[in-house]
Amino acid sequence: MTRPLTLIVGAGAGLSAALARAFAARGDAVALAARDTDKLADIADDTGASRHSCDAADPAQVAALFAALGTAPRTVVYNPSARVRGPITEVDAEEVRHALEVTAFGAFLVGQAAARAMLAAPARDGIHGTILFTGASAGVKGFPQSASFAMGKFAQRGLAQSMARELHPKGIHVAWINIDGRIRNPGRIEAADAPDSMLDPAAIAQSYLALVDQPRSAWSEELSLRPWVETF
Repeated sequence: MTRPLTLIVGAGAGLSAALARAFAARGDAVALAARDTDKLADIADDTGASRHSCDAADPAQVAALFAALGTAPRTVVYNPSARVRGPITEVDAEEVRHALEVTAFGAFLVGQAAARAMLAAPARDGIHGTILFTGASAGVKGFPQSASFAMGKFAQRGLAQSMARELHPKGIHVAWINIDGRIRNPGRIEAADAPDSMLDPAAIAQSYLALVDQPRSAWSEELSLRPWVETF
């Protein structure tokens, strides 16, 4: 039997690596996509994942990515985001445009391509697949001097809501995950007096797996994850 394929877009160290390990451990074939594939060598070696070069904000590159997979993915995770910090009166407009292209337009391109591929493939037990968008608290509340990130994540969240209402009845589970806190990525150290104050990537990955495994009679559309010490 062919192994189900999981595609992780915007792959890198930290959360993406944890997701790759978690999906590979359950028996999925894993494909990793990023603009720089050299940085994916270690995780690809660990998981047997394939590597694909792709700028998620480029329609032609996204189309080429899905064509290169050779089979429809059962799970697609969209991780990329970009932000420009600064006062609204000073932030560079072109840098903001780029941030929106990565965070929002790229999410649309990958979500569209994933839906097309999944719907064209046979369903299993009435389900074609799962599309997950990695969000942030900026998609729920805008923070000062972070307009581009708020716009991008609000747009991404709206995209996921729209896709969920359209695609859930067609057998595709769509969900947006609010990562409400800092992730314990490589090189990012918690304060000695604040253990578990950052989200553990492996723990986040388990929540993604739980979304994929949800029975369709009770699908989540959104999920918020935060460390136990995070204030609301």
